[in-house]
Amino acid sequence: MQKHLSAAGARPAARIITLALAMLIAACQSSSTGQSSSPPSTRYPLTIQESNGSTVTIAQRPVRIVSLSPSATEMLFAINAGPQVIAVDEQSNYPSTAPVTKLSGFTPNVEAIAAYRPDLVVAADDTGGLVHALSVLGIPTLIEPAARNLDDSYAQVEQLGEATSRQSEAQGLVKQMRSQITAAVATITKPSRRLKVYHELDDTYYSATSKTFIGQVYALLGLANIADVATGAASDYPQLSSEYIVSSSPDLIVLADTKCCHQSASTVAARPGWGSIAAVRSGQVIGVDDDVASRWGPRVVDFLVAVATHVRQLEAINA
Repeated sequence: MQKHLSAAGARPAARIITLALAMLIAACQSSSTGQSSSPPSTRYPLTIQESNGSTVTIAQRPVRIVSLSPSATEMLFAINAGPQVIAVDEQSNYPSTAPVTKLSGFTPNVEAIAAYRPDLVVAADDTGGLVHALSVLGIPTLIEPAARNLDDSYAQVEQLGEATSRQSEAQGLVKQMRSQITAAVATITKPSRRLKVYHELDDTYYSATSKTFIGQVYALLGLANIADVATGAASDYPQLSSEYIVSSSPDLIVLADTKCCHQSASTVAARPGWGSIAAVRSGQVIGVDDDVASRWGPRVVDFLVAVATHVRQLEAINA
């Protein structure tokens, strides 16, 4: 999928991570960047096994990290490893203090990356042989692919905590995320019938099945995902047809294309035949921040909480 998820390879992936700040080049930054007052808790050299079975060895505590993944960037800053990050890709627009550059995670330029003299690069994909090219230069690359579920997200937070010697912060963040998600899910009561949801990634009707971290959010809230009809397709981010969406008549429509495609409740209602959909009739067409809904970092909690609010409204309607 990924509008912000390069690993899924669907059409939204090439387009949806599209915000950047002014270029900040820190190639001359001293090697003391990111040093903390407390001693490192990770022993280096450190070998990490990635989700695909590959391993990456980090020689020493990284203090010049380049992140080419918006989700990884958010995780790094959330575990207080931000001072160790000296450059991020052009799509890493959160937090606002992230040192955004013109680097690309979709079409990485090895020479441009190396110019920052990183001691660790974090990416969502091994695009164009990135890992090998950087290894030739002695630069380790940690691949953190699109999360399949929330457990993947938690695991990546903890892995980045280990890589950056921020284990306690990472463990604390995961504990907080789990607690917040549990609390939000607990506010949902079981309705008399299972409510249906359609998650829209762009205005050509790409969606996300329950095999994705996005889909798991809906499953936790007790919703039936209409995109699951496409589970036999190659992608877990299938393109649905307008006719199928109308005939499915979802009770809730979640628009994760408010930025990229300028979609809203009014544009959805104006689509041919969509006025008959239950969600349109009841006013349950909601817009969410494209970035928040498509990244598997700590703000996935914000996404779940926002959806939970509308699920409770639906429960009241259907009571």
